[in-house]
Amino acid sequence: MTLVTDPRPPAPAAPDPAAYDAPRNERARAKGLETPVIAGGDDPDLETAQAEDRRLWRLLIAMVVAIVVAGFLIGILLALAGPGR
Repeated sequence: MTLVTDPRPPAPAAPDPAAYDAPRNERARAKGLETPVIAGGDDPDLETAQAEDRRLWRLLIAMVVAIVVAGFLIGILLALAGPGR
């Protein structure tokens, strides 16, 4: 089975006059960008995304703490075992 693709590049999106004064577009013009539209978009479900970010930050901090504590515990165990034993 072969994949058939269209060799033509997609047509650029037409500017939206209603979105000209949107905050994203105002920031783009203030930065001196050539077009008043910044590619991308706002997150449609910001609360869920922020909750996921908070969960992942807590997980990251827990992993860092676990690695540091494990290093101390291994060091203590090696020190208790002593070099001559």
